Amino acid sequence: MAWNEPGNNGNEKDPWKNKGGKDQGPPDLDEVFRKYGDKFNGLFGGGKKSSNSNGNLSGAAIGFVLIIAIVVWALSGIYTVKEAERGVVLRFGQFHDVALPGLRWKMTFIDRIIPVDVEAVRSLSASGFMLTEDENVVSVEFVVQYRVTEPRNYLFSVTDADHSLQQALDSALRYVVGHARMDQILTRGREVIRQQTWDELNKIIEPYNLGLVLTDVNFKDARPPLEVKDAFDDAIAAQEDEQRFIREAEAYAREIEPRARGQVTRMTQEAEGYKERVTLEAQGEIARFEKLLPQYQAAKEVTRKRLYIEAMESVLGNSSKVLIDVEGGNNMMYLPLDKIMQQTQSSTNTPAQLPSSTDIQNLRTQMNNTLGNSQVNSTIDRFKSDRYSNGR
Repeated sequence: MAWNEPGNNGNEKDPWKNKGGKDQGPPDLDEVFRKYGDKFNGLFGGGKKSSNSNGNLSGAAIGFVLIIAIVVWALSGIYTVKEAERGVVLRFGQFHDVALPGLRWKMTFIDRIIPVDVEAVRSLSASGFMLTEDENVVSVEFVVQYRVTEPRNYLFSVTDADHSLQQALDSALRYVVGHARMDQILTRGREVIRQQTWDELNKIIEPYNLGLVLTDVNFKDARPPLEVKDAFDDAIAAQEDEQRFIREAEAYAREIEPRARGQVTRMTQEAEGYKERVTLEAQGEIARFEKLLPQYQAAKEVTRKRLYIEAMESVLGNSSKVLIDVEGGNNMMYLPLDKIMQQTQSSTNTPAQLPSSTDIQNLRTQMNNTLGNSQVNSTIDRFKSDRYSNGR
């Protein structure tokens, strides 16, 4: 039966009543909190409470809690900035300072740190179909590499520095391509287009102070639309062949020209040498005739014969066949000296050598039968002297 059910004969077992049956009502909350506060004070060495400190913690407990909170707050503000980064410090949401690499401290809940990598090389690309100056459509793709130099400007000069650079690249690329011809973009003018795009992009981003610096601009690809690609490939191949033929012609010219110049130089030197030789020979002849003139004037007949004999010796000295015209006769004698020498050598089976005195005497005897002694002697002596001089 419940404690408050009617008919319980006054034996209500009220949980809020003491054992004596006195009704005390529900417990007082202030009393409960006071009891627990006394216990907490006792843990930290607090004495008895004064009558005016009801419901409050002691000053020592509050101080201890504050110290713990301050230590935790201070430790939570320690942070590290990496070597390749710079930390942008925001105090109450406003720019305050740029933190350098190393161990740093910030005021938690007051300062905010935004790390920015200033050494990494970032890249952006722009591509699409663009209209050229000669009203052709070309597909162009560019890649830009850049690096952050001013973290504050990079974060706060514009809403999004990377997106702004992307838009600037697209604008600069379309401007440069729109002022260039298609064959320049596809073939020989690629480097010029690349440099012009770089310069134009720098001009566009300079007023915005994006805190960026461009490290490189690469002309990655350029091609015509697929519908006309075959025709452009043929045109490009023809242009490449033209350049190849020009280079081959230049190489041939560089090869032939030095050779022709060398031949000209050699012929010039040979002509000068021939001129010098002829001049010296003429001067020698003049000197010889000048020395011979007094002798000729003193004995004209002897000198004339001597000159004739010397001239004949120089002519017949290179011939092995001699024709002798006998004075007063109708027959001309032919002396095959080479055949005579070969027969003499074959009969003795000895190697080729100069004629001996016996051979010369036999030849003299044969010639005496037909010629006079003076003619034979002069002929044999000349032949002998020529053979011995050649043998030497």
